[in-house]
Amino acid sequence: MPFVVRWKGNMIFEGETPAGKRVNMDTSRELGGDDSAPTPMQLLLLALGGCTGMDVIAILRKMRDLPEEFFMEIESERAEEHPRIYKKTTIKYVFKGDIKEENVKKAIELSQNKYCSVSAILRGVGEVNYSYEIRR
Repeated sequence: MPFVVRWKGNMIFEGETPAGKRVNMDTSRELGGDDSAPTPMQLLLLALGGCTGMDVIAILRKMRDLPEEFFMEIESERAEEHPRIYKKTTIKYVFKGDIKEENVKKAIELSQNKYCSVSAILRGVGEVNYSYEIRR
């Protein structure tokens, strides 16, 4: 079964995976939408966070060194000309808890350089940089 994207009216589209999972997409009012859901490009950055975040947690879990809390702050600059790709993306990984810095660094590097396919796609058209912070 394929992925399906259905027009729901105005500028709202609903994406559905082969397993039946659904997500809505919209655009800003300035572009004729209702601003009711993330745009496709915003979903790409959320997908980046999900992809690399799952890698990092899976790797840290194998190391038996999980943080108490973990989140990422992702910012990106888009090109001025169409197709307005993300030309520079920055990920800040933020960990809270008594976690070993060497494990954090290794997990992030493995995600960014080997496992995260979304990051690899973005690096194919632009720059992806990252940093991390451990809050004790």
